[in-house]
Amino acid sequence: MTRPGRPAGPVRLVAEFTALPGREEEVERLLLALTEDVRREPGCLDFTPLRVVRAPVPAPGAEAVVAGPAPAGRRFIVTEAYRDAAAFAAHLAAPYGAVFNTALGPLIEEDGSQLTFVQPLP
Repeated sequence: MTRPGRPAGPVRLVAEFTALPGREEEVERLLLALTEDVRREPGCLDFTPLRVVRAPVPAPGAEAVVAGPAPAGRRFIVTEAYRDAAAFAAHLAAPYGAVFNTALGPLIEEDGSQLTFVQPLP
C-alpha cells in the first residue's frame, strides 16, 4: 500500500549542493566515499555523483541563459534511485549517511543537500 501522493515503485531524486570556495576537493572525497557505501545498499538502483564542469551553454539559436547558482567546479549533483519507499527509508537510516551529512555541512553553501524528487516521463 502506498501513501497518498507517493507512487509505488522506485523512488528517484536529484541531490544538489555547492562547495564553498576552496573546499571542492574535500567535498569530492566525501562524496566518493559515500558512493561506495550507498551502492552496496540492496535497494539502491542508482547513485551517480556528478560535478558541474562549466556553466550552462545555450543551444544554437537560443537566447543566452543565466549561469547556475555557483561557478563551475563547485556545484555537485547526485542522481539517485531506490527500489521503493522502504529501500529509500533504509538509505536514510544508514549510519554512514549521517556521518556524511555532518561532515558535508560546513563545506557547502546550502543548509544541507537540496533534494528534488523526480519521475521519468511515460
